[in-house]
Amino acid sequence: MTDKLVHANPSKNRTPRHRAREFALQGIYQWLLNRDDATVVVNNIRAAHGFDKADAEHFTQLVRGVLKDAPDLREDITPLLDRKLDEISPIEHAVLLIGAYELKNNLEIPYRVVINEAVELTKSFGGIDGHKYVNGVLDKLAASLRATEVQAAKK
Repeated sequence: MTDKLVHANPSKNRTPRHRAREFALQGIYQWLLNRDDATVVVNNIRAAHGFDKADAEHFTQLVRGVLKDAPDLREDITPLLDRKLDEISPIEHAVLLIGAYELKNNLEIPYRVVINEAVELTKSFGGIDGHKYVNGVLDKLAASLRATEVQAAKK
């Protein structure tokens, strides 16, 4: 892979699931820029240093799922944006796809965890205030996709 993301705030307390999301972000970023096939993306990232500490199953589910479902995920995200999707940085775009995918497909993960993980990814890899934007978009998406869970959390 020619484009490598560098983790801005390395933490020794990253869980295997969080590491899976970091590697998935790298893979989806690669796909957004190069349009590589899912198998190429997965194989490239699995060869990366430190991948052995990631939840490989969750990583693979995220990359393959996001790439397969990207058109539908974008349909869910686009109405919540204040600009065109192609005006969003590739990092924020990738994080929004991951967050939307997890909100739709990983119901066992609380929506607040999905949003928090997306915010942390954006803080680590994205622009200065990108995490605020990602938080706002995914918060609106969670209210739509997981209305019952969001309402229950507010009580």
